[in-house]
Amino acid sequence: MSSSGSGRSTQEWQRLDAAHYLHPFTDHKQLAGAGARIITHAEGVYIYTSGGQKILDGMAGLWCVAIGYGRRELAEAAYRQMLELPYYNNFFQCSTPPAIELSAVLAEVTPAQFQHVFFTSSGSEANDTLIRAIRRYWQLLDQPERNVIISRWNGYHGSTLGGASLGGMKPMHEQGGLPIPGIEHIEQPYWFENGGELSPEEYGKRAARALEDKIEALGAHRVAAFVAEPVQGAGGLIIPPATYWPEIQRICDDYGILLASDEVICGFGRTGKWFGCEYVGSRPDFMTLAKALSSGYQPIGGLMVSDRVASVLIDKGGEFFHGFTYSGHPVACAVAVANLDILRREGIVARVERDTAPYLARRWRELADHALVGEARSLGLLAAIELVPQKSPRRFFEPRGEVGLRMRECCTRNGLVMRAVKDTVFVAPPLVITHGEIDELLDKVTQSLDETLAWARAQGWC
Repeated sequence: MSSSGSGRSTQEWQRLDAAHYLHPFTDHKQLAGAGARIITHAEGVYIYTSGGQKILDGMAGLWCVAIGYGRRELAEAAYRQMLELPYYNNFFQCSTPPAIELSAVLAEVTPAQFQHVFFTSSGSEANDTLIRAIRRYWQLLDQPERNVIISRWNGYHGSTLGGASLGGMKPMHEQGGLPIPGIEHIEQPYWFENGGELSPEEYGKRAARALEDKIEALGAHRVAAFVAEPVQGAGGLIIPPATYWPEIQRICDDYGILLASDEVICGFGRTGKWFGCEYVGSRPDFMTLAKALSSGYQPIGGLMVSDRVASVLIDKGGEFFHGFTYSGHPVACAVAVANLDILRREGIVARVERDTAPYLARRWRELADHALVGEARSLGLLAAIELVPQKSPRRFFEPRGEVGLRMRECCTRNGLVMRAVKDTVFVAPPLVITHGEIDELLDKVTQSLDETLAWARAQGWC
């Protein structure tokens, strides 16, 4: 059976898909009725369907296609490596040149405290590795009771048992008896929903102090680490107030607990800095990486380990009983090296900070005037709108999520990929997006807002 797609109709692809393919995060009964959208090719910031629709990919795939689609340099890097050494493992005291080279490049682009990396194939695997490394660190320091890890409600750290436990998404916890023992959660820094009458600055400090309250409740001698995304991505693109992260860092320092920054979404230029922790000013002991590490062209992730932690793991640890068949896969590493070279050589991260992010922010703020928009927020090339029936006093749609879903559907019909979480709708386009493409994106968002508002009014919801 050919996998090229030549000669197959959209209907044939949909029939085969429904018959055999179980998708991630999908109601398969509903999908079988509607039929999957078949994506056949892509170029720049656009994807194309089997029916010929051209769609502006406002989500960079799944937050990952930083340098855009169709970069021959990455395809050629993969081809060359597959001809030379398509695979070998990094067990049994073996290594490969691409894995070594990528580790050295990562040591150059990450904050100064990071000189060591453990490779995985995904962000989920990186966060599972993080749990193991945190607990092993304290075990080696003769503090095995210090094994509780704190993260945030509605944070997302992957779908494996460990990653889903770190994440604070209750529907995921309900499917599989999660979280695993030793994982605790605190309030997310979501001012628009939880801030009430507090200013963002006041609320940021209050939300951060939930960490201190949790440490005191558990006993500081039991708490190993705090794990968080600089900006919560899949949870609804929640940008913490400016007062939040300095207070988090103060609390971690005061209680001597490790800080892990999940950079799977925020890493490699998304915020206008190379890493989100640099934007918010935190000093993490670990960073988990994936997605834009290869711009999505190959599956790869990793755990950056700070010098103070690595020295303990290396000098005292002996064998670390953890790893994956594809840790440091040579093809994935070669592609990641080529991707990072493009990010550096073309000055893409600096362009985001100085040019495209300020332009997106300026255009995005215009959406705040729309009758359906309660808040329009952005940071780097991350931007979200809150859909509400009433702006002042703030009121939310009931039930939550139906208007957001409708908005997402309108966007797709209008040739734009946006994502919706409840009634928050957001974008994270490729880092190479131009001013003209941002204008196109905003035109499609506005058109979709108008259509969604008309529908919501027809329902009597606003």
